[in-house]
Amino acid sequence: MNPNSIIIEPILTDKSHRQLELNKYTVKVAQNANKKQVIFAMKQLFNVTAIKCNVINVGGKPKRGTRGIRPGYTNKWKKMIITLKKGDKLDFFQAI
Repeated sequence: MNPNSIIIEPILTDKSHRQLELNKYTVKVAQNANKKQVIFAMKQLFNVTAIKCNVINVGGKPKRGTRGIRPGYTNKWKKMIITLKKGDKLDFFQAI
């Protein structure tokens, strides 16, 4: 799997912003990616060393149908909280 297609986007919330002080970064990743692939992609794309990687599978939320649109669910997605080695930083999180 291509490292560019594994990491989709950073997740910027209040909680993820507080975790930056602990050197933890939260990113949205491809649904079929595993921990080893994400750690490899971080090394290839950003030249940082990931110590730990936590996986969270986020289920789709129910949504109600309106005006002829049938009710259903939003898409499922996967996020990972990646702990980096002390001294390593991701620049695109620091700019925000």
